[in-house]
Amino acid sequence: MSTLDSRIDDLYRGTLDAFVGARTALAKTLAGADAQRVRKLPKPTVVPWAVNQVFWHSRSVFDRLKKSGERVREAQIATLEGRKADVRGAADTHRRAMADAVREAERLAGASGLNPDRDGLMRTFEGLSLATAIQETPGRLTRALQPSGFEALAGVIVKAQPREAAHLKADSTTAVRPKPDLANARKEEAARKKHEAAVRKAEAAFERARRRMEEAADALKRSRGQTS
Repeated sequence: MSTLDSRIDDLYRGTLDAFVGARTALAKTLAGADAQRVRKLPKPTVVPWAVNQVFWHSRSVFDRLKKSGERVREAQIATLEGRKADVRGAADTHRRAMADAVREAERLAGASGLNPDRDGLMRTFEGLSLATAIQETPGRLTRALQPSGFEALAGVIVKAQPREAAHLKADSTTAVRPKPDLANARKEEAARKKHEAAVRKAEAAFERARRRMEEAADALKRSRGQTS
């Protein structure tokens, strides 16, 4: 990592109210394209700033969330491909990692007198942990993310079932149609139905996990309201 990149990291690692002043001070030490690059760095809003703080100051919590998100995706892909996978277990682990990350973000933000939106934190952590790629670098987020949900599995290639050729050419003048193979047709239909059932099962498991995360967030809100 270059010295400039390290100094830019320091901007996003620091307190939110100091960001603009620190960015201006850093730009004044630079010239040309480097100075322009720093001047154009966007200031984060509260939610992404709080998420950044988990990355910089509680990396183990952040890494555990990312790993659990990867396992959710791997389990969903395995299900789509017809392999056995513990989708529910992966989703439960991810839900707990999400709750830990949100609590840590709130703790770190609270130390700076900030109160980030809890739903925004949940959506951003979910989007960050389940996405295959994001536009911004972890630790330098400047805007809240939206969870990708089940569409995070877009691009997964499911093996197609082999099909019989539409026709066979016996010679250059005569086309001979093959006799219907009822056994293969039944196998193809059974495989198609199995795949569709696996997709529905994976979607349902993912939605159940999402609902459980929302219910956990509501329960925590209520408990905080009762103790305040």
